Amino acid sequence: MKYFVLIPDGMADRPCPGLGGKTPMEAAVKPNMDTLAKVSIGGTAMNVPAHMVPESDTANLAILSYDPAIYSKGRSPLEAVSMGLTLGDNDTAIRCNLVTLSEEEANYEDRHMLDHSADEISTAEADELVKALNEALPMAGRKLYTGVSYRHCLVWDGADDRYNFDRPHDIIGQRIGDHLPKAENGGAEFLAFMKAGYDVLNHHPVNEERRHRGLRPANSPWLWSPGKKPALPSFKEKWGLNGTIISAVDLIKGIGLCAGMNVVNVDGATGNYHTNYTGKADATIAAFKDGSDFVYVHVEAPDECGHRGELDVKVKAIEKIDTLILAPVLEYLKTCGEDFKILVLPDHPTPIEIRTHSHEAVPFFLYDSRKTADGMPVFTEANAEAMQNYIADGSTLLSLMIEK
Repeated sequence: MKYFVLIPDGMADRPCPGLGGKTPMEAAVKPNMDTLAKVSIGGTAMNVPAHMVPESDTANLAILSYDPAIYSKGRSPLEAVSMGLTLGDNDTAIRCNLVTLSEEEANYEDRHMLDHSADEISTAEADELVKALNEALPMAGRKLYTGVSYRHCLVWDGADDRYNFDRPHDIIGQRIGDHLPKAENGGAEFLAFMKAGYDVLNHHPVNEERRHRGLRPANSPWLWSPGKKPALPSFKEKWGLNGTIISAVDLIKGIGLCAGMNVVNVDGATGNYHTNYTGKADATIAAFKDGSDFVYVHVEAPDECGHRGELDVKVKAIEKIDTLILAPVLEYLKTCGEDFKILVLPDHPTPIEIRTHSHEAVPFFLYDSRKTADGMPVFTEANAEAMQNYIADGSTLLSLMIEK
């Protein structure tokens, strides 16, 4: 038996006036998802416990059968593992976005969050800015490490790993003063780093060149999601399967590495709409041929489109996932000579109207090549809910899929 899990991150949405009241899933032409959903078990799943923030670390841990209430230690430590960083027992890893803040205001606190990704800055440009921050703001026991695009990791010896930062993608268009670390709550050093970082980055040559090209500058670091060294039980010991993770995102790769899974890096996989969809399909097929029983493919594109408010592009991202990833993998599985199951679901919704994650159940379908089920006519949020098959704890979903 082969198992294929496909995660279009943030695909679920709400009715959008720009689509005539449809959701992106309803508007997208996705014949492969829809065809499979007609003969699959379907329903909705709550991947993030009610008391937790609907982030990709909690949601993807749940889908991979790790209860986030037990195993979630913040996303940044998982990203650090993916980046090859070794965390000491006293180290705190903190996600550091390179963001775009407005520049007209005199005070840092009065600036507004314009873009949590600085127009999805290239990794090469970001690396220069990370080096500039390390050189200009040296501190014993603290170092910033370059990740992918706008996503980076600050490792800080002894820093508070429970500090409650605000997430930059939650405050697009808002004045940042109400969302900055508070000195009275123990956030003085975090705030000082962010404010000093703005002075370092705002007129850095990389950003001046970006302005010249009509792009937003990555003019401030923004800290969030701290945590200590993570640990997960072995996926193979838990399920008896050789598992592979395919993603462009350090967070998802880190989950795979911590679970002892094989992690594949795909050339051209970016974590945004302009990613290598075909490369991910090819890597999936290669993983199965190389002996993997379970392949988990995560595609960030719909989530980034949701954060950026790009309605039409989100629809196109869903269509590309369907035709360039699901279609060729399905064709391979049909001809591989083994029974197979396919699970498709977003980790969490990222509605266009709010441009951040929401705390709602997500639609799913589970296809079994050996039998058909009375599924939904089209794979949409409303049709999945109408199935009245609600999985209250998303960390149990794999137990419905994997046969032991």
